[in-house]
Amino acid sequence: MSKQANKIYLVIVAALTVVSLLLVFPQLVNKLLGYLNWKFIPNLSEAPFKLGLDLKGGCHLVYEADVSQVAAKDQKEAMQGLRDVIERRVNLFGVTEAVVSYQSAGASQRLVVEMPGVKDVNQAIEMIGKTPYLEFKQERPEAERDALLVKQQAFQDEMKAGQGQPEAVVNAILQKYSQELDLNDPYYPYFVASNLTGRYVKKATLGFDQTAMTPEVLIDFNDEGATLFKDLTEKNVGKKIAIYIDNSLISSPVVREAIGGGSAQITGTFTNAEAKDLVRNLNAGALPMPIKLISQTTVGPTLGADSLRQSLMAAWFGLLGICLFMLVFYRFSGLIACVSLIIYGGVLLCLFKFVPVTLTLAGIGGAVLSVGMAVDANVLIFERIKEERKKNESFQKALELGFSRAWPSIRDSNLTTLLIAVIMFGFGSSFVKGFALTLSLGILISMFSAMFITKVLMNAFADTRWEKFKRFWL
Repeated sequence: MSKQANKIYLVIVAALTVVSLLLVFPQLVNKLLGYLNWKFIPNLSEAPFKLGLDLKGGCHLVYEADVSQVAAKDQKEAMQGLRDVIERRVNLFGVTEAVVSYQSAGASQRLVVEMPGVKDVNQAIEMIGKTPYLEFKQERPEAERDALLVKQQAFQDEMKAGQGQPEAVVNAILQKYSQELDLNDPYYPYFVASNLTGRYVKKATLGFDQTAMTPEVLIDFNDEGATLFKDLTEKNVGKKIAIYIDNSLISSPVVREAIGGGSAQITGTFTNAEAKDLVRNLNAGALPMPIKLISQTTVGPTLGADSLRQSLMAAWFGLLGICLFMLVFYRFSGLIACVSLIIYGGVLLCLFKFVPVTLTLAGIGGAVLSVGMAVDANVLIFERIKEERKKNESFQKALELGFSRAWPSIRDSNLTTLLIAVIMFGFGSSFVKGFALTLSLGILISMFSAMFITKVLMNAFADTRWEKFKRFWL
């Protein structure tokens, strides 16, 4: 590597270091800017790390769905629709960063719900455990609709005026209008319930218009549902039929003519993905799929904070021990390895924050393990360099041979570990996936750190007076 090229690489390493540290610790920079009163420089965004349940606190719930009434070929799609409904319920409950995932284990179909920061676990469990409810609503008469719109506007005006008032005042407003309005449904003045619900729907499927090849949703009703649907469409030609799941409007097609035969088509301007989502939601509301809670893990916020503090303390002590080891055995080369390791840590934390990676105890364990692997790469390189120096090779030549001959061992050992991590991520549970993801990112960055950053820093001392002190290096 020429000295001119190495200078350019040094600038790249320095810029990478500065950018990583600024993004990982923006609050320190913002405090400095505030102290200096430099208003012409904007503050950096202080985006926090995304923490998992075991660090932030919350609950981890596992539900098993009863799919005995669902055909085997339709179970995956039905579970995806059920997941969408549960995810909507969790979001309505006010939980941020909740994760709802679907797992298939043989004949068992499960939903895993992770809710960080949730306080009332029992209420969340009660709300999630209900079977999704699908219903069809028709337009209200104009006079009734207009009267309700006036009341809805009055409610909104009173709530706006009541901002900042005591809680008793706000509760009184809610109580006043709750008997006349459905305060959770903004479309309540426009639609009224009918007798047609999800229990009369046999199945919803995705189809395509034969002329325009646009997606459409096909709904099949059972015999009783076919009669109810025909009566409903006869009364509402030219009007909208609203389709609700869990009191949330998902579609409102216009009835063009009375529909008999037990089948209906929903057409519109939606995309293929939107049509598939609607099919899943319709099937989730129509199919009898009760779910049963089979596992519950709750972590309090205090316990999560203690776990985070102890994990960080263990990581710092581990890093300190590694740096002491490298300094004792490899002297100045070890110091360069420590600097490379710090840069590696900054880049890795930056990735964790902005990918973003949900950090759990297992994830932090994977990151700490990757630190050890990063040091292992430096040890292999330094031992190779030491062998070349014993052959009286020049400092520059020893560096080139040391890095090139250590690379196959570093590559093979890291790739085998990376392969295992990929398998763990593909087949493991959420906590195992967190470990595998942080370990994989750490391995990739550690290879870059050892073969690029350490090499650039070592080459900076080639052809200088520092290279003459052999015992100073290794």
